[in-house]
Amino acid sequence: MSEKVERIKCLIIGSGPAGYTAAIYAARADMKPVIYTGLEPGGQLTTTTEVDNFPGYPEGIDGPSMMIQLQQQAERFGTEVRMGMITSIELSDEVGGIHKAVVDNTTNIEAETVIISTGATAKYLGLPSEQRLRGGGVSACAVCDGFFFKGQDVAIVGGGDTAAEESTYLANICNKVTLLVRKGEMRASKAMQHRVNNTPNLEVRYYTEVDEVLGDQVVEGLRLVNNQTGEKEEIKITGLFIAIGHKPNTDIFKGQLEMDETGYIITKGKSTKTNKPGVFASGDVQDKEYRQAITAAGTGCMAALDAERYLAAVESKEEVEA
Repeated sequence: MSEKVERIKCLIIGSGPAGYTAAIYAARADMKPVIYTGLEPGGQLTTTTEVDNFPGYPEGIDGPSMMIQLQQQAERFGTEVRMGMITSIELSDEVGGIHKAVVDNTTNIEAETVIISTGATAKYLGLPSEQRLRGGGVSACAVCDGFFFKGQDVAIVGGGDTAAEESTYLANICNKVTLLVRKGEMRASKAMQHRVNNTPNLEVRYYTEVDEVLGDQVVEGLRLVNNQTGEKEEIKITGLFIAIGHKPNTDIFKGQLEMDETGYIITKGKSTKTNKPGVFASGDVQDKEYRQAITAAGTGCMAALDAERYLAAVESKEEVEA
């Protein structure tokens, strides 16, 4: 490991809509932010073909192009975008303290503020055919991509509140929705189950799992298997939505930051402040409710403003003490 240590004002970890928006605001506030992209530069949107619901793009835009534009905008104001991953970090407990990070197990960074925008990773079934058709009809976000399947037959996998909510959302725009539940009952709340059961074009199939996603370039159907009898059956659909949860990318912060039972970072009130002074969290890493690009960008803005105010308060305190 290099013994040289670089000191920066604002370290941004993660490069999705939250990270790049935080960078834009931090750069304009003369905080000279340095952003590390992580293993997936651009975040989850780089796996999305069309983004039609982000304001300012009347004709829509594909996810990778949008992330490139956000990066260019951040760089225009002076953000330094670096390829690399923060592999370990030591967060200070002191107001005005210095946070120490290691990049790719080799480079030492010291930061006065840290904005965490590492996002969350959608859980998938793990089928080769499913992974091959991601972006070709397989999606982990019904609210993001459901519009493209208007009037068509689709299926959704899951048994919790998210699956119930997204299946009823899809039922409003699709011809038929088949909800595939692995067990003999749903985990969703009773209220959500009633809503599912009262939706006429929504069929629930219990003890059912996806054996294979059918189609060469796009989803054309599913081969299903009853996990009680082993009986297999094929159905025709054009879209498959996976709603079995997300895993927040917070492993390196465990034991230092307050998190909920599933690993999402807990922020204070309506701010992006964490339990560590000078450390802020934005985007899907602290949001398990909305998980949209526009809400992630909004919290990225909040994080940069919170960081700017924090630095101003620290500097004022130092001047008084001096």
